[in-house]
Amino acid sequence: MTDENARLKRLKMRSWRRGFREADLILGPFADKYASGFSDADYVWFEALLDENDHDIYGWILERMSPPPEFDGPLMNKLRIFRDEAHKAIGNRGTANG
Repeated sequence: MTDENARLKRLKMRSWRRGFREADLILGPFADKYASGFSDADYVWFEALLDENDHDIYGWILERMSPPPEFDGPLMNKLRIFRDEAHKAIGNRGTANG
């Protein structure tokens, strides 16, 4: 396994095993979908995000709290959009159109 593959695998595992299920269900699928296309800067950002408190991360994603400047930006916006899209997809499962 290459260092890059190991880093990706570790990042995905950390995203899915947060200990706070609500965060797992956003961060895990997000990492599964996007992490393989991350730049090195994106990896550094996401790894730093995963070092933060789960409840804080969840609050930032849901926009209940403002993230610190180092976490506010394009990837946080992408996480928020991902959360909104996932929520809509789950909400549509029980409808005639979903």
